[in-house]
Amino acid sequence: MDRHSIEKAAALLVQARRDMVPLDGLPAALTPTSIDEGHAIQDATSKGLGKLIGGFKAMAPPAQQPNRGIIYADTIHTSPCDLPARLAPQCGVEGEVAFVFRESLPNRAVPYSRNEVAAAVDALAAIEIVHSRFDIAKPLSNLEKLADSIMNAGLVCGAPNANWRTLDLASIAVTMSVNGEIVPGKNRGHPIGDPLGVAVELANMWRSKGGVRARQIVTCGSYTGLDYLKPGDTCEFTFEGLGSASVRFTIPN
Repeated sequence: MDRHSIEKAAALLVQARRDMVPLDGLPAALTPTSIDEGHAIQDATSKGLGKLIGGFKAMAPPAQQPNRGIIYADTIHTSPCDLPARLAPQCGVEGEVAFVFRESLPNRAVPYSRNEVAAAVDALAAIEIVHSRFDIAKPLSNLEKLADSIMNAGLVCGAPNANWRTLDLASIAVTMSVNGEIVPGKNRGHPIGDPLGVAVELANMWRSKGGVRARQIVTCGSYTGLDYLKPGDTCEFTFEGLGSASVRFTIPN
């Protein structure tokens, strides 16, 4: 894709975020054909929105190119959170372990090591809020989802835990409850077994953008899968030994 096509795709996503009218998909000529093009559309969307970047969601599938989505600062909330359902009408939730950077990791030529990233972060329980700018009933390619920051609509964050190194974050036990009732079958573990490794990939992906800043957050993949709730529902995820996060999708009186 050339720069003009990237900017046209981004303009559609900017408008969809602003007016909350879902797109059927991107036109064929504006659909990314690579992860790099998907990232370029994300970045152009961020420029068009003019929002502060507060964090990222990242994925690092084995033997594949890692990828990331952008989370805007005004969509990151402290748990417990009352979130107006109109801001994320699909009410999607995923229970995740995230990391908050206590210090900046600026751009440099040499990639950051696992130990360097571990020394710079605290872990926390989080809920990724999922809402696509596309009609989720329509067929969508993974690269279209990537261009839309992998369907991210926000993040609800529990308290940072500085003692996370004593925990087995690959298989930490997690409980999901909705409206006070435990949802069975959600204790699945991390999708690739290495949430810190995902954070390391993000820190190095973002080096060319100036580097990760202190207080930015990266969330590293769902332990519970994606669930769609309803306006009015309250959801809580508790990670054993790490902490919990909860969100209520509020309805106007």
